[in-house]
Amino acid sequence: MSKFIFITGGVVSGIGKGICGASLGRLLKDRGFSVFMQKFDPYINVDPGTMSPYQHGEVFVTKDGAETDLDLGHYERFIDEELTQRSNVTTGRIYSEVIQKERRGDYNGATVQVIPHITDRIKGYVYKAAEESKADIIITEIGGTVGDIESLPFIEAIRQIHAENKKEDVLFIHTTLVPTIPGSDELKTKPTQHSFKELMSQGIKTNIIVVRSPEKISDEIKNKISLFCDVPKSAIVQSENVDFIYEVPVRLHEQGLDDYVLHKLCLEGNPIIKNNWKEMIDSYKNVKTELEIGLVGKYVQLHDAYLSVSQALIDAGYKNAHKINIHWINSEEVTEENAKEVFKGLDGIIVPGGFGGRGIEGMIATSKYARENNIPYFGICLGMQIAIIDIARNVANLEGADSTEKDDTTKYPVIDLMENQFDVENIGGTLRLGNYDCKLLKNTKARELYNSEIIQERHRHRYEFNNKYREELEKAGVIFSGINPELDLVEIIEYTGSDYFVACQFHPEFKSRPNKVHPLFDGFIKASIKNKNE
Repeated sequence: MSKFIFITGGVVSGIGKGICGASLGRLLKDRGFSVFMQKFDPYINVDPGTMSPYQHGEVFVTKDGAETDLDLGHYERFIDEELTQRSNVTTGRIYSEVIQKERRGDYNGATVQVIPHITDRIKGYVYKAAEESKADIIITEIGGTVGDIESLPFIEAIRQIHAENKKEDVLFIHTTLVPTIPGSDELKTKPTQHSFKELMSQGIKTNIIVVRSPEKISDEIKNKISLFCDVPKSAIVQSENVDFIYEVPVRLHEQGLDDYVLHKLCLEGNPIIKNNWKEMIDSYKNVKTELEIGLVGKYVQLHDAYLSVSQALIDAGYKNAHKINIHWINSEEVTEENAKEVFKGLDGIIVPGGFGGRGIEGMIATSKYARENNIPYFGICLGMQIAIIDIARNVANLEGADSTEKDDTTKYPVIDLMENQFDVENIGGTLRLGNYDCKLLKNTKARELYNSEIIQERHRHRYEFNNKYREELEKAGVIFSGINPELDLVEIIEYTGSDYFVACQFHPEFKSRPNKVHPLFDGFIKASIKNKNE
């Protein structure tokens, strides 16, 4: 039987429920338990796949092709487990599935209602996650804040799960804000008290309160929260502001969070004998040398749009004893004329994923500048397609070569839709998604970095390299070093005219971990360090 932990938020959103859950998951794994994590989002979208990066940040993709909330990236990086379709559920998905069942007549003529039909469907995702993952502990984060009208079915569903299970099998954690009053700098617990009471009014008595505050909370504040919220002082912990996000589990462990959780769940956990996680953080803190990396993208105004990419860069930098300074460069502002000035002083350049035609020409100018000036280049998804267009135009002399996503009249469609994508009408959930095999060519940088012939990587894209132009681009110096053996699709390219020019059609950032850096990010950072030193 799995144990269930539910994390709710109060007062305001964005106070770190996801990091709290991921940190607890890390601690429980270190104590010897298997963990599976979920995020329930109250919005009506079926998934975040069709949402603007400016609104929602990046879309994280699981191994089985689910387009999910960016919090799942934190989950995977912290607990080092590959999550699945069961890990991210939205109101839109729940209602869509219930309505489909109703249309099929699965409810035998019953009146379909929020309770029990919607709440039963929500509970089903929790119980199915436990059944399929066979994890000791299921940690589920409820998006939004207590009191939001759209969150009510999820709160009711987890209340029912508590009622259906033994007391020691279900635990509630509530995250709240303890703000300061401008001018007096006095910490105020009243928002936490109101949030707690709101949750109580919906039938849930929280077991643990995790507070966020601009400064360290005192015992006096803890005593006040304990008194008014009927929670033991030992069950009140602070998620402190830290220099490194990976420090949060250590800070929570120092306050005894994992001990108290195991006590409430009646579990006997192993002591943390050797904490490699803390060793990793300590090594990070000793890094002094800096490395300048340019990230050229379309959504750089919101850094969360490239959250996994930036985190993978930072982690790879620390692994190689360098602190990464990311220069966020708007591709719409890059031209061949100003490229020298824009990229001055950079040790490496990365072009990540994106959709649509905006800013493409600036990215092509970026690829051309990096290639011609022998600056390490790393292209991801759209970044690979950009590299192909650049080389096709400027080396293979295919004038006007382009992607049909940007120009469907181009004479040389080096990037094009696959045949099975031409008649696709819906945008959401119709990309090439999730894990695909890739076979690596011998004597290539990709084969050297992975040290393996067959790899699996996660995808999220619709357009592909057009194989009609493979021969012409090989003559221009492109090495097709990674190929999907089943579909004969290009997955990785390299360029022989540069010391390090590597691009991939998949998203390696989704599989990178702080203590297990992805080979392509590791190789790119090593090449950038070499470039800097030379």
